[in-house]
Amino acid sequence: MEDQAHPTNSTAAPDHERRWAELADLVLIISREVQFRGYADERAIPLSPSEGMVMRYLQREPDAPPSRIADATGLQRTNLSTVLGGLERKGLVERRTDPGDGRGVTVHATELGRTNYALVRREWATAVSDAANHDTEHLDAALALLTAVESGLTKSRPRNRTTRPAAGT
Repeated sequence: MEDQAHPTNSTAAPDHERRWAELADLVLIISREVQFRGYADERAIPLSPSEGMVMRYLQREPDAPPSRIADATGLQRTNLSTVLGGLERKGLVERRTDPGDGRGVTVHATELGRTNYALVRREWATAVSDAANHDTEHLDAALALLTAVESGLTKSRPRNRTTRPAAGT
């Protein structure tokens, strides 16, 4: 009997390869769906995917120079400058003179930025939990696997992008 969610084909890639591809597809689809639905709370300030990456990084590293943010998020410096400008206009981050080196700057999430990030994470959690009918049976295993995938992809990210970026969803 063939699994309808995962059809088999004798000429197809090995089963594990097909399942990894299915996981990648699902991650991209889920990410797009979370972004697409927006926010129910009118106080939430929408974030682009790049803005979300920067804000996520600033939750872990609250005092970071732009070069470190660019390296950690995979954004090119010119793109990061544009993203930071947008986040500043929204009141979510601020740049300050680096106290250790008066020539450099560091980026900080503002109180509004920290509050907004917590608010949008709650909205994301609600959307994903509702979509899964609040079933937590495999949640820890899913988190462990996705954390390992994220870590592995981040560690193996090419330093210089010589290929075109992957198509979005």
